[in-house]
Amino acid sequence: MSALVIDASVAVKWVIEEEGTKEALALRSRALAAPDLLIAECANILWKKVRRNELSEREALFAGGLLARADIELIAMRPYLEAAVRIAVALDHPAYDCIYVALAEAEGLQFVTSDMSLLRKVGRQAARRYADRVVGLADTATWQE
Repeated sequence: MSALVIDASVAVKWVIEEEGTKEALALRSRALAAPDLLIAECANILWKKVRRNELSEREALFAGGLLARADIELIAMRPYLEAAVRIAVALDHPAYDCIYVALAEAEGLQFVTSDMSLLRKVGRQAARRYADRVVGLADTATWQE
């Protein structure tokens, strides 16, 4: 069983019930890794949910505490900066999301996300070289353990 790279769009589903929560929770049986950017992104998502009145401040703080203790290997982003820029240019997508792709590519892992914009861009013909690395969270429902 190999490790997976996940992003905040997956991790947040562990603590906030939303579409894809079942699939995200199923991934917790795997070894998981993410660039340390995951921490800032999760905090930002929780803040946005409070701002939109989707969560109370107390709920967001509780969710943040759970995420802080999640079993994810956090990896320093610096070594993946150049590759993230290359991927961002190729995909025409924000470089901070491409850090996850760069990590997966460098380590020979799959990256699971529910970021539909990124998934669409990876699916374009010109960006197909990343298609074997990037998996939609919904597609993991068919994985056999």
